[in-house]
Amino acid sequence: MALIPSIFGGRRSNVFDPFSLDVWDPFEGFPFSSSLANVPSSASETSAFANTRIDWKETPEAHIFKADLPGIKKEEVKVEVEEGGVLQISGERSKEQEEKNDKWHRIERSSGKFLRRFRLPENAKAGEVKASMENGVLTVTVPKMEVKKPEIKTIDISG
Repeated sequence: MALIPSIFGGRRSNVFDPFSLDVWDPFEGFPFSSSLANVPSSASETSAFANTRIDWKETPEAHIFKADLPGIKKEEVKVEVEEGGVLQISGERSKEQEEKNDKWHRIERSSGKFLRRFRLPENAKAGEVKASMENGVLTVTVPKMEVKKPEIKTIDISG
C-alpha cells in the first residue's frame, strides 16, 4: 500500500524515505507544458538567485551583511557599491562537471548566478566598505557615519 495518494504520482523509490519522492509536475499533460521546455537556461538558475540567504544587522558602528555561500571561492563573488548607495553582492556557483561514466542519483545543490541588492541608509560610509570570506560565509561591513552630538554650551548666570 502506498503512503502517497496516486494523485501525486506515487513515484517513490523508497516508501519510508520522505525525500525520495520525485518532483511532481502539476501541469504534466497540459497542452502548454511542452512550451515550458523552451524556457531559457537563465530561468532555471533562479533557484540559486532566490536561495542566497543574507542577514543584515546594524550595530552602533556599522551595518553588517552576512551571506552563506558554501562551496564558492572568494574569486567567484563580487561586492560592489553603486552610485546612490546600493550594495550589490553577486557571484556564480559553477555546475559540477559530469563524467561520461558517472551515474547521478540526486542533484539538490543549486548552481548558477546569484545577485542581491540592498539600498544603504543615509548614515552608511559607502566608500569604506570591507568584505571578508571565511568558511563559506561572506561578511560585508559598511561603517556608519558618526552622529555629531549637539554642542551644549553652559551659560553662567549673573546676579
